[in-house]
Amino acid sequence: MVHNLSQHNSIFTQFLNEIRDENIQKDSMRFRRNMERIGEVMAYELSKTLNYSPSETITPLGTAETVALSEQPVVATILRAGLPLHFGILNYFDRAQNGFISAYRRHHKDNSFEIALEYVACPDLNDKILILCDPMLATGSSMVLTYKSLMAKGKPKHTHLVTAIASQQGIDHVKTHMPDSNFTLWCGAVDEELTAQAYIVPGLGDAGDLAFGSKL
Repeated sequence: MVHNLSQHNSIFTQFLNEIRDENIQKDSMRFRRNMERIGEVMAYELSKTLNYSPSETITPLGTAETVALSEQPVVATILRAGLPLHFGILNYFDRAQNGFISAYRRHHKDNSFEIALEYVACPDLNDKILILCDPMLATGSSMVLTYKSLMAKGKPKHTHLVTAIASQQGIDHVKTHMPDSNFTLWCGAVDEELTAQAYIVPGLGDAGDLAFGSKL
């Protein structure tokens, strides 16, 4: 299932517009905070699909019948661009365990590239709810390869893929190549076009550089 949050008007759209705006992007702190707020909204919407159990909360005046999450998810992200989105999700799932994966484009002289993974740190995923986030879903290759690498840590019972902006090609790739069909994709917007260098158009540019500065 694919959830596209921009299909309904909300304050979420403002956060999404600001991470795209080339003038607002000049303020890296604001870019990070807007990406974090997108993660917070995603976490709230995603939380509606999770399981809850009856609970009791003791107040100064009595006992309130409430509900609480039956289990905490594992929140994982692709470094480095995914960190602001990750922390936005973690602001709401503040008791969650965390996973981190280093993935990047290894470019070749002919302008082609491959996705390279060099570092994976993650708790046991067996029978857990996994939230895997990356701000941009361009070709979809990074998301699929990252998920496959996490399978060494166990098989989740359900996976939520979270991204701020996706391309339609990336969504199609994930639907076709994910080794496990038991997943839900949450995206802020879906753009139709990819450049020859596999950047989303109109997209927003390089999320990692905008959040943390350009790299060599």
